[in-house]
Amino acid sequence: MNFYAISSIYKFEMARTFRTLLQSIASPVLSTSLYFIVFGSAIGSRIQEIDGIHYGSFIVPGLVMLSLLTESISNASFGIYFPKFNGTIYEILSAPVTMWEVVIGYVGAAATKSLMLGVLMLITASFFVPIRIDHPILMVFFLVLTCVSFSLFGFVIGIWADSFEKLQMIPMLVITPLVFLGGSFYSIQMLPPFWQKLSMFNPVLYLVSGFRYSFFERADVALSVSISMILVFLTLCLTVTWVIFRTGYKIKN
Repeated sequence: MNFYAISSIYKFEMARTFRTLLQSIASPVLSTSLYFIVFGSAIGSRIQEIDGIHYGSFIVPGLVMLSLLTESISNASFGIYFPKFNGTIYEILSAPVTMWEVVIGYVGAAATKSLMLGVLMLITASFFVPIRIDHPILMVFFLVLTCVSFSLFGFVIGIWADSFEKLQMIPMLVITPLVFLGGSFYSIQMLPPFWQKLSMFNPVLYLVSGFRYSFFERADVALSVSISMILVFLTLCLTVTWVIFRTGYKIKN
């Protein structure tokens, strides 16, 4: 394992983040604060509780998950797309590094950025609403696993994309709607039976539900199912990444 190569890629990506703190950190935190003002204060004054939990507190896991998914994908996809766009990807391919060392460097940096952002959002949320975390170890587990899984997914998107429009297409048109419809701001138990069953086909529901369980021990689906779903997704992303490097899809041609 070439740790020097991994460290070089990781440090380069992290340095790019610190050069753009306003865009990378401040903007998502500000957006989340506005969500708490609008949903936690304005709407929360009319929806007092859900499952015995203050509405402002109830939406914290959903808001954090929304930001984690979108930022993880964006960070990783931009990170690998720019070398392709500039042509410097060939320097990486010609260097004595394996595909997994490249993946660990880029995905590790993207996951670290998202994890930092998730922690900052939890701190920000504590200024607006009371936060209770019943299972902190489980919460960290979900944070790390989600950041790694969707950073890897973003890495795949960055390789697949051949324009800046495609980089934004999946996060904006697929991930964001799925998060909003995945129980981020409500419990699916509030929905009619038909829509409850339909919601079960939304993979993001399992992430939000499992993450919320670590806070309040309340979940729309079983915790074991939530963990299984994200592990399956992680395995799928690893498999796709292996196939991409094995075939050279959109890398060597």
